[in-house]
Amino acid sequence: MSGRAEQGAVLAVRGASMVYPGGVTALDDVSLTVERGELLGIVGPSGSGKSTLLNIMGTLDRPTSGTVEIGGQNVAELSDRRLSALRGRQLGFVFQQFHLTEGLTAAENVATGLLYAGVPRAKRRPLALRALERVGLGRRARHLPHQLSGGERQRVAIARALVNQPVLVLADEPTGALDTANGIAVLELLTALNREGTTIAVITHDRDIADRLPRRVEVRDGRVLSDVRTGVLPDALTESRS
Repeated sequence: MSGRAEQGAVLAVRGASMVYPGGVTALDDVSLTVERGELLGIVGPSGSGKSTLLNIMGTLDRPTSGTVEIGGQNVAELSDRRLSALRGRQLGFVFQQFHLTEGLTAAENVATGLLYAGVPRAKRRPLALRALERVGLGRRARHLPHQLSGGERQRVAIARALVNQPVLVLADEPTGALDTANGIAVLELLTALNREGTTIAVITHDRDIADRLPRRVEVRDGRVLSDVRTGVLPDALTESRS
């Protein structure tokens, strides 16, 4: 892969393998580049290695071999403190189970996404409110998680992932805990955010979701089986759900 081809890359995984004690290989020589502005789905069944790939992409785990670069920076060269700072500034995470703190309002939950980025306390709430407006929850800023629907809680989690304007959002099964209608709404929101310029990778077991995204990466048995451009435009995704 040439340097020219990777000039717009926000993330590059090169030859990454993950071998756990006992010789269990979760990832086997995987390479993946994510370009700025992309919306891609990483799809595979349970045990395929997609969650391990997510953890490596998100710098939550270090591969046994191979390299991971965020914005051209080899993360293996960073101390734990610098790696944590990079993760807080450059990456946003959305998980299936929301992971909201029950005693905090929606705005306060979103503001926690700024703690590790060194954002002064006085600036956190205005940024959190702006992020909630982006996901259509500006009027719910004072609500506690138990006062929100599942779809609204996932929107809060997405706002938290976006609040520091990361270069890449990693969404791990973002519709998995939602009913069909709320799942569609969350997927449409991610599509709209991508149209605004946010780079998003959706990790899913649902091939129907992956097939509706502009790029589909299929993982099985720890390897990338295929990496294709589906020809689907983000606008077409929203239209097909209406």
